[in-house]
Amino acid sequence: MSENNLYDKRGVSASKSEIHKSISTLWKGLHDTAFCKILPDYAGGSDDYVNIMHADTAGTKTSLAYIYWKETGDMTVWNDIVQDAIVMNIDDMACVGCTDNIIISSTIGRNKHLIPGDVISILINAAQKFIEKMAQFGVNLHLAGGETADVGDIVRTVDVGITAFARIKKDELIVNDIKDKNVIIGFSSSGRSVYEDNFNSGMGSNGLTSARHDLFSNQYRKKYPESYSPQTDVEYVYSGSRLLTEKIAVEGEMTDLGKFALSPTRTYIPLLKEIFRSHRKNISGLINCTGGGQTKVMKLVKNKRIIKENLFETPQIFKLIQAESNAGIKEMYEVFNMGHRMELYTAEKYAEEIISISRSMGIDAKIIGYVEESEQNELQIEVNDQKLMW
Repeated sequence: MSENNLYDKRGVSASKSEIHKSISTLWKGLHDTAFCKILPDYAGGSDDYVNIMHADTAGTKTSLAYIYWKETGDMTVWNDIVQDAIVMNIDDMACVGCTDNIIISSTIGRNKHLIPGDVISILINAAQKFIEKMAQFGVNLHLAGGETADVGDIVRTVDVGITAFARIKKDELIVNDIKDKNVIIGFSSSGRSVYEDNFNSGMGSNGLTSARHDLFSNQYRKKYPESYSPQTDVEYVYSGSRLLTEKIAVEGEMTDLGKFALSPTRTYIPLLKEIFRSHRKNISGLINCTGGGQTKVMKLVKNKRIIKENLFETPQIFKLIQAESNAGIKEMYEVFNMGHRMELYTAEKYAEEIISISRSMGIDAKIIGYVEESEQNELQIEVNDQKLMW
C-alpha cells in the first residue's frame, strides 16, 4: 500500500503501518484473526465468557464539524459527532459477535478558548439520545460517565473519544476464519436505514482529513487556522473549490455540502443483531472497512485471495472528493469505504436470506465478491474496467 499520497502528505496514514509495527510484538489476544482483541474473562473469572474492550474517536471529523458550526451556527452537527465516536467502537465489537449490553465511557478534550460549554453539553447529552434510539432495536448500551478536559495546549479545537467494554459468552464469539469459496456480502454505507432520520452520504469517520481538505475552499484555511495542523504544507490544506454551505441535490432535495459530508457514521449493529439470530454460526468473517478502507480485510486473513468484482456504485460524496482531489483510484479505495463499510463472509447458500434481512432494514446489500485459496494474501478490486491489486 502506497504511503506517498495525499493522505500521507497531510500527516495521516491510511494503513497505520508505523502503529502496526510498534505493536507487532504485543499479545494479540485469544484469537489473532478476531476483529477486536479478545481477552479472558478478567471481569468475571468465568471460563465460559470473554472480555472485549475497545477505544476510538470521531477522528478529524470534529474539525469539519467545527468550521461548519462556525460558518452556520448549526449546533446539531455536534449530535452526530458523538454518534461517530460511539459507532467507531460498537461496530468493531459487533464484528466479533457482540451486539448487546455494551458499557461506554466518553473522553472529551477541548480547547476552551474555542469550544464553549453549550457544545460540551450537546456532546454529553447526544450520547444518551443515541443510546435511547439503539434500545428501540434491542441494542442496549450503558453510559458509565466519562471525562471532559480542557487541554487547549494539545487539542486545537475538540477531540471526542469513546471507550467501550462488554462481556460475552465464548460460544457467541465470531472469529474471522475466512474460507475458500466464501462469498462476500457488502452492506451499503449510504442511503437511509429504518433507524436513520436522514439520508446518509456514506462518509463514515475515516478519511475526513482528505475529505475536508480535498473538497473545501482555501478561504477556510485563512479563516480557521485552528482547524488544521500548521506543519502541513499549505498546498494540501483546503485545496478544493467547494463551499460548506453550497447546495447539492440529494435524493431530490437540496442540502448543504458541508452537512452532507458530516453525515453520521452509520451503525450496522441493529442489522447484525438481527442477522445473528439465525446466522451467527454461518458467518466465516466480518470486516468493518474503516482504517484502510477496502483493504482492511488483508490484515485478518491467512493465505487467501480476496476478489471484489461487483461493488456498489460509488456514492456521490466519494465522486465529489475524487473529482476535487484528482486522487488516484487506488488511493481512494485505501482511504475510503467507497460504498460499503461492512462486509460479511459466508457460504453462498446463506447469502440470499442475509441480503433479504438487510434490505428489510433499509440497507442495500448484495454479493460483492468471493474468496480463493492463495499462497499469500492478495486483494483484487475490479472497478470501471480496472483491476486494482494489493
